[in-house]
Amino acid sequence: MQDFKDNFKMSDLVSIIVPCCNQAQYLDEALQSVLDQAYVNWECIIVNDGSIDNTMEIAQEWIAKDKRFVYLSQENQGVSSARNSGISLSTGAFILPLDADDKISPEYVGLAVESFQENGSLKVVYCKAEKFGNETGIWDLPPFTIKELSLDNIIFCSAMFRKEDWKLVGGYDCNMIAGLEDWEFWIAILKRGGEVKCIETIGFYYRIKEVSRQKQIKSDNFKHLIEYLSIKHADFFVEQYGSFIHLNNIIKQTQNEKFYKLKSKKFVIDVFCKTFFGFSVFGMYKKGL
Repeated sequence: MQDFKDNFKMSDLVSIIVPCCNQAQYLDEALQSVLDQAYVNWECIIVNDGSIDNTMEIAQEWIAKDKRFVYLSQENQGVSSARNSGISLSTGAFILPLDADDKISPEYVGLAVESFQENGSLKVVYCKAEKFGNETGIWDLPPFTIKELSLDNIIFCSAMFRKEDWKLVGGYDCNMIAGLEDWEFWIAILKRGGEVKCIETIGFYYRIKEVSRQKQIKSDNFKHLIEYLSIKHADFFVEQYGSFIHLNNIIKQTQNEKFYKLKSKKFVIDVFCKTFFGFSVFGMYKKGL
């Protein structure tokens, strides 16, 4: 395990926020990965988001084990609200969300803090990731660019950021209760600039389950979420792709090009068939098209 004490300042408190809604069966693993951190200047706020399992009892065991663990309970309001509640209570300069069914490597927090201390322009630091559970292997995500972020969420939830940036954008958007809240949050804090770093080591372990919130996003909900995201961050998407009129013109042009290419291919096939076999497949050769 890497020792960070001699390498850089340990004065920066990191607040690790663990929302939990009926994930008690996995909570011990997540919190053990927090306790195992080589970087010791952290607090971990466990937010019970209206669980009806034994989340409270497990959380209390960890509070008794180490005073750096803090417990907060609220009625079920969704992961965005739970994270916001935990971050509001936190006292750290840096925030690291961690879902109750995932894990982090012992070096991750220290490496992320070190990255921020070395580069003041950073807004988000994340790492390589690995899947475990029902599926195993490296989680192969595209390298970060702002253009890639406009196409899809390419940063998982357990990335480190400054609490000040969370305040500036108004926190996680509780309107994204059905999902995609991470994507919205990264767009919010990065669309006006700031650097992003991916640490070239596996520091995050993402549990794959047979049933998950991500898999349960229905098509209607997904459509609504994308529309909401597009409206809220219209300035961002226009900057990346141009105006909606411009996009519509591109779509029409692409459709026309595809149509003429298709006609061209059909004509070539018809000429070939008519010449060598005496028949026309699409009837375009006869028409002179």
